[in-house]
Parts: sequence; structure tokens; C-alpha cells
Amino acid sequence: MTESTAFPKKGISGNTLKIIAIITMLIDHIGAVVIENGILKYQDPLLMQTILATPEGVKWSTIDFILRTIGRISFPIFCFLLVEGFLHTKDVRKYGIRLLAFALISEIPFDLAIFNSWFHPGYQNVFFTLFIGLWVLEWYQKAMGDPLRQFLAIGVGCGVSILLKSDYNLDGIVLILIIYIFRNNKKLQTIFAGIMAALISASCFGAGIFALLPIHLYNGKKGERNLKYLFYGFYPLHLILLYIIRLLITG
Repeated sequence: MTESTAFPKKGISGNTLKIIAIITMLIDHIGAVVIENGILKYQDPLLMQTILATPEGVKWSTIDFILRTIGRISFPIFCFLLVEGFLHTKDVRKYGIRLLAFALISEIPFDLAIFNSWFHPGYQNVFFTLFIGLWVLEWYQKAMGDPLRQFLAIGVGCGVSILLKSDYNLDGIVLILIIYIFRNNKKLQTIFAGIMAALISASCFGAGIFALLPIHLYNGKKGERNLKYLFYGFYPLHLILLYIIRLLITG
């Protein structure tokens, strides 16, 4: 392994990356679910404008922006962990089935928390994006040496993400691909993935770029404890809990 591809001897494990991503995601969703859809009434534009015109509304809007900005760190880390999972899994098919299963399981909690509806076809949760990203990586790798087939795999994956309106959709697929393509050169991976993460989070001053710091410090080790299913269970559970908290606060 060359110097440019070697993981640092010291650094942070995959488990630590996962915890960072989960905590920043939770912070982000506190803003989206409790403040935006609860306190600021984002689902009612007229009422929202009335609230935002008050000093109290401005205060909560500022807090929300801070939380959502911190939350931009989570998605690039999840994309990186997806690529690592793809590179090390013994069974890509089982990995994909697991992602798709939790995409379906999480959709009602996601719709309730984000859209206050049992079913909202206009936007799908992030598990769908990760599932499509995994599919693109598999077919991109299988088509190695055939640029046309690789381009087709990318195009189909991006198109499906747009049609499904999955979280981050096209941008998410591109970020996953960048992380995968530059997997053997951490410097280039940090530069190009950092640029893409910043573009995705442009509305929050490009805060997503800060995700590349812990990613760059990744030491290539999983960690001592098996946290394989932590994100899978935490995602739908925390959305339901935040939805309940919002109901308790807003009545």
C-alpha cells in the first residue's frame, strides 16, 4: 500500500465515525422535526410567516439554523461508511436487502416526522439513497473496463434517485461515487468529496465539508464493539420519538 492510500496508524475507527454521524443526524432532525415542523409550523406557510415575524420566532429560527448546519456533517459520513461496507461485505446482496428493508420500515416514521403525514410520496428517506448508491457501486464495479456500461449504471442510479425523490437524490449518488472512485487516495478523496459535500450543504455555508475531517482520520478499523445495526435501528426509532416529542410540545 502506498503512502497516499495508507490509513493513519492512529485515528478513529468506523464505530466512532458511525457515532459521530448518528449524533449529528439527531441534532439535525431535532431542528427539522421539533423546531421547523413543531414550533415554527413549516407545514403551514402562512402561520410560519407570522411566527417568524416575532422575536420568539427569530430566536427559534436561529437555533434551527445552527442545528441544521451541524447536521450537514452526518450524510457524507454515512456515504463513506456505505462505501466501506461495500468494499468489505461478504454478501452485497444481503447488504442491499438490509438497506431496502429499513428504507421501507423507516418510511412511515420519516413521513410522520418530516411531513406530518402517514404517507408522503413526494420525498423518500435516506435509506433509499444509500440502497441506490450501493446498487450503483455494484454495477459500476462489475462493469470495470467498460466505460459505457459504467456510465449507464451511474445514469440509471441517478435517474431512479430523482424519480423516487430520495433524500439528497442525485447529489447523494454522486458523493457516494466520488468517495468510491478515490478510495485509494485519501488526499484526492478528501478534496473532491469535500467539494461535493460543501456544494450539497451550500445553504448552510457548506458545513458538510467538515465531515471530511473525521473521514480523513479514519484508521481503517471497525472498532472493538459490533455496532453494525446501530444506525439501522436508531433511524426509524429516533424519528418516531421526535415526532412524539413534537406532539407533546405543540399539543
